[in-house]
Amino acid sequence: MSDTSTRARRPFARGLPLAAPLRLGRPSDTWFKPALSVVVASAVPHLTLLATGRLDLVMYTMAGSLCALYGHALPYARRARTVAGVVLSMSAGLATALVTASLTHSTAVLVAVGALLAAAQKVLCDATRIGPPGHVILTFVSSAALFAPQHLGQVPAHLALTLAAGAVAWLVCVGPALIRREGPERRAVARALEAAADCAADPGPRTRNGAAAAVHAAWQCLLVSGRPTPVRRSLERLVAHAEEALAAPSPDPDRLRAWAALVRARGPVPKPPPAPGTADALYGTEAERAALYGIDAERAALRASGGRRAARRTLLRSLGPGSHLLPVAARTLIGCALAGYLCAALGVGRPYWAIVTAASLYQANVTLTWNRALQRTLGNLLGVLVFAAVLPLSRTGPLALVLCCLFFSFAAEALITRNYWLGSVAVTPMALLILEFGGAHPAGELIGDRVLDTVLGALAGFLAATLVTNRRATGRVERALEATARARTEAETAYAAPSAELDRARRALTASLVELREAGDTAAGEWWQRALPEQELLAAEQAGHRTLAATAQRLGPAARAPERGRGRAAHALSIGAE
Repeated sequence: MSDTSTRARRPFARGLPLAAPLRLGRPSDTWFKPALSVVVASAVPHLTLLATGRLDLVMYTMAGSLCALYGHALPYARRARTVAGVVLSMSAGLATALVTASLTHSTAVLVAVGALLAAAQKVLCDATRIGPPGHVILTFVSSAALFAPQHLGQVPAHLALTLAAGAVAWLVCVGPALIRREGPERRAVARALEAAADCAADPGPRTRNGAAAAVHAAWQCLLVSGRPTPVRRSLERLVAHAEEALAAPSPDPDRLRAWAALVRARGPVPKPPPAPGTADALYGTEAERAALYGIDAERAALRASGGRRAARRTLLRSLGPGSHLLPVAARTLIGCALAGYLCAALGVGRPYWAIVTAASLYQANVTLTWNRALQRTLGNLLGVLVFAAVLPLSRTGPLALVLCCLFFSFAAEALITRNYWLGSVAVTPMALLILEFGGAHPAGELIGDRVLDTVLGALAGFLAATLVTNRRATGRVERALEATARARTEAETAYAAPSAELDRARRALTASLVELREAGDTAAGEWWQRALPEQELLAAEQAGHRTLAATAQRLGPAARAPERGRGRAAHALSIGAE
């Protein structure tokens, strides 16, 4: 990074797309899992309250039921802890909101607390990489509770309802482990094989980066999956084979896709034949044990107290003063407060809708935030039309209202993976119907308030995103470049080391390349920042992938001579510097 041109400050604003953010994509391969989970987790408390005649308490049980949307990409051991943490975080946010609502009726104070909670939830979810739906569900619940009539004595009982519904959601999320214990790991490995097949069929920077990210995600999934089992051992070998395919001169994409299909199925995990030139390294009895020792060592390090302390330090660094997440937190705080105060000044009775709209916009950079603003606005406007159409049906009886809410819960998760705006078409009527549990409201008032809140929330949220600059984005790229250079050097040095150390070094280099690509993509969509070191970023990615390819062509530890190991390391260093 000696090129001074990469450090020159060059403020700029990029063009904003209109059509691309609204195009429909392919649905997620696991869309039905959160969709079915949230329906089951909601149906139990909904029907219980219906039977007892207390549907007015649905808001509190819904807070716990919505926790069933989280953690579906995680292995069950990690999912159990993650969903439990989401339930506790949801309860903490709800408790803060309910206590605040019981102590004050000042709109100014309520909006300020809502904005603070939204910013805190955004940072926490981004720092822990919780994944979709992220902070939006937490903010939706806490913001709505701020403006719900409340007495301090009611708070414990309402929180108990949330925790009880959260326990049901936890059971729904973890229960499938009894049927298919390695299901999440199998899906992660299948994605890695499919991404490697795509790269083999159409080599290029996009497919190569996608394959590296998928392989990294598969290794991470296997690392946190728990103790090794025969199925997990076979999955580890398949991920290693996906890595080998990225470096092979002529890999067979059809064979990789066939393995992926078998891994997704319920039958036994396929065992691939030895790859040409790597039989000793991967599939000989002794060498295979050595190759898999690396992931066992990492798994043990994660379970050790030192590994847990390192994970906590990493989390604290991501929340510290130098964190790249702070500008996004500032945008969330300012945008949510501006949206709430603006709607309150205009006399809107439910400014929390504007707060949630603004909070839902904030993505990694301004361009992605603009995309989400378009998607959210279109989805909400179409959603109020759907609400107007189904409202007469929902008012035919309490059971009809419950069934409508469950239907839209399922539809939202079924559609949102194709495009956010399509999912919002179902989310909006569901959110409006929840108000009906507390009593009927004039339809015109609900629709008018929701349209106004949506437009004002989107405008205020995007305005805050453009005014609050994120000049740390380029700094994150520079740090990622340095980390990638270190990881590449360590991988090259590990040629003469035991196979387990080489495997760990390869995984560290893959992780650094994934972080580098994420940092580059984030910075590329930001406004008003230093110019990106684009040539340096491209060169680092090419060198890193060359080193990964070179280290893939390794021999077993018993056959590798130290001199030859050093020669191969020098060769990788030379091709990485080309």
